[in-house]
Parts: sequence; C-alpha cells; structure tokens
Amino acid sequence: MAAALAFEAEAQTLILAGQDERAGELFLKASECYRQSWELAPPASYGRLVGMLKAAILGGAAGPPAEQQAKYALSQLIKAPADSPTAAYARALAQLVEGDDEAARTSAQVMRGSSGAFDRAADAIVAVVARDAPACTHAIQRIVDDFEGRTEHLTGVAIADTALMFERLAKARGVSADVASALLPA
Repeated sequence: MAAALAFEAEAQTLILAGQDERAGELFLKASECYRQSWELAPPASYGRLVGMLKAAILGGAAGPPAEQQAKYALSQLIKAPADSPTAAYARALAQLVEGDDEAARTSAQVMRGSSGAFDRAADAIVAVVARDAPACTHAIQRIVDDFEGRTEHLTGVAIADTALMFERLAKARGVSADVASALLPA
C-alpha cells in the first residue's frame, strides 16, 4: 500500500508538471502495487481494488492495462457483499472500463447514501454512462471542489486524480468535461 500511494503521489506531481507519459508509467506501477496488496490480504479493503482500477485508468487511458485490471477486479468481486459501497465502486469502475454501462449504473446506485464522496462518484458514473457533458462537468467539478477542501492527504496537489479519472472515462465515450484538465499545465 505504501508503494502504491507513493507512486500515485509522484504521478500526480508529474501530471501537474506536464509529464503525462512518465506519470502514466507510475500510475501503472501504482495499479500493480494495489493489486499485490490486495492479493496479500483479500478482502482487506475493496478500496485497494478501487485504487488499482483508478491508477490503471489514469496510466493506460482505459486501454489494455485498465482492461486487464478490470477483468481481475470483477473476478475478485464475485463474492463481495452486495451492500458494500466500496465494492460497488470497484465494480462500477471495472464495468465502465469493460463498456458495461448499464451494469455500472446499477453498481453506482449501491454507492448512494453511504457518504458524500460516494454520492459524488455515483453522480459522475451516472453522468458518464448517460454521456451527458453538462452533468459530467458538474459531477467532476464537485469532486474537484471536495478534494481542494481536504487537508489530510496529497496536500498541495491541485487536482484530484479521481476527477481526472472520470474525465478520461467520459472522453473515452466522446464526452468532453474539461474540469480537471483545465487545472493542468498547457
């Protein structure tokens, strides 16, 4: 977990410096570290699968690395509790990567009501699935606003990687929501 978080933090710093290619490599390393952490103690936290998928999406722009991790996550989530919002989040991300938008929408509904952060992520998932640019922009802006208000982790990082992940998932569906990208260097 420590290695995954370190790779993620360094990748975010590189994104802010405009070094997307190197950041992508580090996100992929983070994704693999999350996977290894999960394998050491499943189901210690379904958040490890969320981190694995998020990093793979950011590192591979929903290409083969993300597809491989999505298949793995879905195989691990077969026995997940149906009412676990964190497992539902991991499931929804994997389903988005695999293109199963209706299943992702259903998984997002399980996330609702457990916390504001899960509600914001569910809103983003539903907006991405609907290919609704204004709704995507609104949902992603709410995620950015939430992260900008936090002080407990990744202090000083001006962009939430979660927001950038949803932006990339939307872009893969032909929807532009340049909230997070506007915070990046030209």
